Amino acid sequence: MPRPETPPIAADIIIELTDRPERPIVFIERKNPPYGWALPGGFVDVGETVEAGAIREAREETGLDVTLKGLLGCYSRPDRDPRGQTVSLVYVAEAQGNPVAQDDARDLTIATVNDFCQSLVFDHQKIIQDYQRLNPGGLFTHINLG
Repeated sequence: MPRPETPPIAADIIIELTDRPERPIVFIERKNPPYGWALPGGFVDVGETVEAGAIREAREETGLDVTLKGLLGCYSRPDRDPRGQTVSLVYVAEAQGNPVAQDDARDLTIATVNDFCQSLVFDHQKIIQDYQRLNPGGLFTHINLG
């Protein structure tokens, strides 16, 4: 039986900086199309778990070593990525230190979700809304990794 054709898998990461008041998160400005502000993330490599892909993408784009706290959700709307259908698993992670824009990130900023006023590419605004709705106290504790 031939292998089915399926959309690529990506991992996106909401990185909470635990060494700063209010636990702000990291937003990157994309170096490649589609241009704009986004959460750190990218495609999972063949032979890599989605969790390992999330950790690798966080390190590649921000220089931060993150600890995954939990899975926020799976985002699979066929039109979420203008380059073609992509399924993304979104993790909430913790890190400390000073992030630096690297790899596919042209720039980055640190802000609370209430203070960040740029529009976001892909469906990352919906992801942030879900994060706010599911994380009202500011300390995401749902653990569902595996």
